[in-house]
Amino acid sequence: MGKLIVVKLGGATLGNHDTTLEDIVSLQKQGWSVVVVHGGGKMITEWLAQRGIATRFIDGERVTDEATLEVVVSVLAGVVNKEIVADINALGGLALGISGVDGAFIQGRIKHKELGYLGEVVKVNPAPLKALLKAGYVPVVAPVSLNADKKPGERGVLNVNADIVAGEIAAAIGAEKLVFLTDVVGVCDGEGKLLPRLSTKEAESLVAAGTASGGMIPKVRACLKALSGVVKACIIIDGRQPHALLNEIEGRGGGTTIKK
Repeated sequence: MGKLIVVKLGGATLGNHDTTLEDIVSLQKQGWSVVVVHGGGKMITEWLAQRGIATRFIDGERVTDEATLEVVVSVLAGVVNKEIVADINALGGLALGISGVDGAFIQGRIKHKELGYLGEVVKVNPAPLKALLKAGYVPVVAPVSLNADKKPGERGVLNVNADIVAGEIAAAIGAEKLVFLTDVVGVCDGEGKLLPRLSTKEAESLVAAGTASGGMIPKVRACLKALSGVVKACIIIDGRQPHALLNEIEGRGGGTTIKK
């Protein structure tokens, strides 16, 4: 296994991710061990609308009732996951799709009753990922987890925030870097100016003050989780830029870098 990196593909990059997947294949061929974690919220919302199922969010988190959970699993562990795996393989890489349920490698519990089957991660067993990496694969992770506290009558699968999953995985496997490819330039101050470098304390302060808000909150929290272990740096970059990932690895990236 080469140097470890965890890459989180966000919604914007899922719609236009050709160069990102090319970059992942390039890194694999250069000897990097790459783990990909993806979202799929936009497609989930579209599928729910087609089925006449209302989409509800509480504090930015998707309320996941039973009908919504079925769509979440179908989209994340099915369509989105397999499209990414197929594209990486077609580009000459070697990828294999896996969800957090497989091998019970991500275990969660229901976060709050009013959020339904939305989970929070309580344990990551890195053995399945390490086995895939050792065999030369890029694991492509769909962010659903095993319901570790399943009660009679409950579903055994939970919907989990993909940003949080990426942070937990990076910490569990001892990645060198965690990179978020998103649809913004990075973390900005109150006036909208990019903050190129942050310490963990500065990042925490931005969340506490409400400067980092919305979808940036789980990203920053995932970075803090990853940096609590051996991860050296977390980077939040604009995945819409051509070869953003490769440029970052080669030291030509932009965005925001968070370090201890």
